[in-house]
Amino acid sequence: MITKQQIEAFKSISTPFYFYDMELLKKTLDIYKSQIDKYGYNAHYALKANADPRVLEMIRSYGLGADCVSGNEVKLAVKSGFDPQKVVYAGVGKSDKEIKAALKAGIFSFNCESVPEIKVINDLAKGMGVKARISLRINPDIDAHTHKYISTGLKENKFGISPWAFQAVTDLIAQCSNVELIGLHFHVGSQITEMGVFETTCRRVEELQKWFIDHNIAINNINLGGGLGINYQDPNGDPVPHFEDYFKVINKNLIVRPGQKVHFEPGRAIVGQCGHVITRVLYVKVGKEKKFAILDAGMNDLIRPALYQAYHDIENLTSDGRKIRYDIVGPVCESSDCWGQKRLVNTAQRGDIFAIHSAGAYGQVMAMKYNQRDLAKAVYSDQL
Repeated sequence: MITKQQIEAFKSISTPFYFYDMELLKKTLDIYKSQIDKYGYNAHYALKANADPRVLEMIRSYGLGADCVSGNEVKLAVKSGFDPQKVVYAGVGKSDKEIKAALKAGIFSFNCESVPEIKVINDLAKGMGVKARISLRINPDIDAHTHKYISTGLKENKFGISPWAFQAVTDLIAQCSNVELIGLHFHVGSQITEMGVFETTCRRVEELQKWFIDHNIAINNINLGGGLGINYQDPNGDPVPHFEDYFKVINKNLIVRPGQKVHFEPGRAIVGQCGHVITRVLYVKVGKEKKFAILDAGMNDLIRPALYQAYHDIENLTSDGRKIRYDIVGPVCESSDCWGQKRLVNTAQRGDIFAIHSAGAYGQVMAMKYNQRDLAKAVYSDQL
């Protein structure tokens, strides 16, 4: 929750900007780390959620590895001090240049998503005189009950290798002298709040890994990806994801064989609630049927509402007037630049400071200069 002292500090800072509650990030990491240590699990933070330098610095200090989905993310992870032996690299379209850079860095594993990709990695590794460790990203055909744009585990999604291709994949690996299969990787989607989805995933993991065991192929690592959601509706009342419940479900339902290591790739769950977009009201526009609160932050600063019709809680930090319904919109020249319709917030006037909550994940990292707007800066709670 943003404090009165912080709100006073915001008044002297030009908007929009990203505000990071570093104390909440630390609290979230403390709880997450205690849970993975309790069960002996391994974690690789998903850089795609937020790559702010201060945020990465704190996450790395907890000993987490990095989950990357591009060559530049691999480079950033290593540059930011993450141990290359804790870096995993996923993505359906890794280029030769990216693969070579990751091989040179000596990363822990490539999460491979197709037969052609495995062949290319083997050939490139052979040319460099190295051996690449790979995990197979499996498409388990599980409905994560989330937005269609962030569902990744259904058979019609572009991600992963389907069970019908297992024989062809293992036949190819047997012929490749420069790749080593070290595990299986599963990721069914993002912003999952139904724990039953993770129960189903664990059962499906067991069904699928049995195929490899029956074919005398050792599976030393099981990577369950990420996906645990946050509470976008009540970020102030529920700021830390329910890690204890999540890991209890995993521990109860996942069959772990002797010598196997279990990995996770948290992103949004770690950083989502610690970030906010802080913005000012430019104008209050009164129409025949609606009132509009026009902010100086736009879809270029946080694209989720425009892209996914995603909900973010919005709060007027500097007004104690009665609550009124507004369509809250941004300045970008697009009708989709709308933060929320008929939102009930304290009476707004020009200059009021609003907070768009739960913006720590997929906010700053996806920012763009559309309409040639400036990129917003980051402000940190421990520097106010």
